[in-house]
Amino acid sequence: QNFNIYKRIFTDMVSSPGTNSAEAYHNWADLRDVLFNLCENLVKSSEANSPAHEEFETMLLIAHYYATRSAAQSVKQLETVAARLSVSLLRHTQLLPADKAFYEAGVAAKAVGWENMAFIFLNRFLDLTDAIEEGTLDALDHSDFQDTDIPFEVPLPAKQHIPEAQREEVRDWVLTVSMDQRLEQVLPRDERGAYEASLVAASTGVRALPCLITGYPILRNKIEFKRPGKAANKDNWNKFLMAIKTSHSPVCQDVLKFISQWCGGLPSTSFSFQ
Repeated sequence: QNFNIYKRIFTDMVSSPGTNSAEAYHNWADLRDVLFNLCENLVKSSEANSPAHEEFETMLLIAHYYATRSAAQSVKQLETVAARLSVSLLRHTQLLPADKAFYEAGVAAKAVGWENMAFIFLNRFLDLTDAIEEGTLDALDHSDFQDTDIPFEVPLPAKQHIPEAQREEVRDWVLTVSMDQRLEQVLPRDERGAYEASLVAASTGVRALPCLITGYPILRNKIEFKRPGKAANKDNWNKFLMAIKTSHSPVCQDVLKFISQWCGGLPSTSFSFQ
């Protein structure tokens, strides 16, 4: 297998502009399907469970999140699902351009009114853009991300992924919010006392499974699939199914079809879609 070709396709796609949109669905779905086929082949090969295989499984998960995000962006009622996916992708910034990931998560959070998150993520984005200019990540302050699964050690992006005009817009907003001092600069926490999008609860070290629809940790109401480690939060799952029923979105149906293929069928509670 020539793994480098697959890695290159992945890296090019996650770095390219214009992919944070409903229109990008088919590009992400193509990447997802290519990686899925690769992983299915690796399972049957001598490379099974090797570090290379593990990395491609992670890339597949990332591609699935991006594809699902684009699908969710095409249906108004799934706006928060799309935002959560952008937030969940931050835990994979070892494999993604960090500036782009934080920008997308921050802008998505801001659009749905999660201002604390937006402020922290966009602040981080600005720090990253400065780091790219300086050519080093040494000056980054990680205190906002203590006790989360958002990695500190990420590759320095080789170039700015967000155009100057958008960077200025963010700078203005962050500055205005800082002056107002109306936001607490803390990430939202859940019943575990952990950052709500973190799979690992820092206090206990317990790791939750990520939801197939949002990437958020599943704390209760888990829907399990035949393939081990694959599950969804019931509310998110039902919300996604409901959106398909009301919108008849072909791309959301395609996501469901992929999940069925990837996870060994859909749970019996799901309705059939033709």
